[in-house]
Amino acid sequence: MTIAGIGAVSGYGWGRETLWEGLLSGKPAARLFPGYGLGRDRQGWVARVPEGGDPDLPLSRYLRAVLGSAREAVADARDRGWRPGRTVGLLHAIVLGNAHEWRDFYTVDAGQRANRDYLRLLPSTPISMLMSEFGFHGPAMNVTAACSSSNVALIIAQLWLAQGIADDVLVLTTDLSAIPEMVQPFVSLGAAVDDADPLDACRPFQEGSRGFGFGEASVSFLVTREAADPYAAMLGGAMSNDGHHVISVEPSYEQIFECVRRALANADVRPDEVAYLNSHGSGTAQCDMAETALLAAIFDDRPEVVALKPLAGHCQAASAGVEVAAAALGYERGLLVSAPIVAPAQVRLVDGVRSGVDGITVKTALGMGGNNSAVVLGPVG
Repeated sequence: MTIAGIGAVSGYGWGRETLWEGLLSGKPAARLFPGYGLGRDRQGWVARVPEGGDPDLPLSRYLRAVLGSAREAVADARDRGWRPGRTVGLLHAIVLGNAHEWRDFYTVDAGQRANRDYLRLLPSTPISMLMSEFGFHGPAMNVTAACSSSNVALIIAQLWLAQGIADDVLVLTTDLSAIPEMVQPFVSLGAAVDDADPLDACRPFQEGSRGFGFGEASVSFLVTREAADPYAAMLGGAMSNDGHHVISVEPSYEQIFECVRRALANADVRPDEVAYLNSHGSGTAQCDMAETALLAAIFDDRPEVVALKPLAGHCQAASAGVEVAAAALGYERGLLVSAPIVAPAQVRLVDGVRSGVDGITVKTALGMGGNNSAVVLGPVG
């Protein structure tokens, strides 16, 4: 399976080039916003998607972001020579997605809206709008597996293509849920940080990391069996569940290890062929320990480690979407992109941007509730 087109809306702004330039800058997308924390006027660091998008759509950041990233991915694929097959499917990776408008529906509108305004809240609405706009008639569904959702959607797309269920698949990954009511429970759990610049607070594989900063994004991929000018190939993938706890990682890490082993087997790739671990890299202690153990147990500490959440934020369902997009764009442009190192770090952690990237990447995503996933990416040609 190849990635033939990419579209993105992120905390950096609208468009995949805006995301790419933001990541290359080494500066976080997060800004200070009022209303986060215990005092309602207290400011917190959040990488929120800014206003923008198609002005002909309803004034909804969520709907505009979903349609904006999808349209960009389809247009990009067409510009690169893709033509739709007979059956084009759609998969949308979400968790809560449109938290802003659901909050306002209850707290501002008292649960009362005109039918047209209510219908846009439903997860089926953007899917229906896109299928109609593009004239696609293949299978269409939402996918949710906590912060593994993007990887899982790509794995399902690969299965659809392999089984002939679809000729091409538009994969969307969206999460615009960085409202104070969502952020603060994660802060209270000790997983998220909103009171400090992300590069100070979120330091995956480095000393002094306190957790992740919240981000928002909608990232889309047009994937197909073969493409004239693809960004990257998805060679395989796997997903599993710890079956252990709603929050905590199973302490032996065996299910994470097994998930990665199965992803490598599915891709027909040996561990010693993997050049890069594009990590979940949330900056929490348990994720750092799990992925450090993974690096040693499966890969003998050989691959270079990429961590992007200090820059783009943890975009929940869309987090792996952002990171897969960065890997795919990096293959095309010959650049390996990671957040800058700011403290003593794991020796294989990449410091910022460097040239030269042509090996195989394993992209891990570890979601709450023990949702593990890994996809294996590689250059084309």
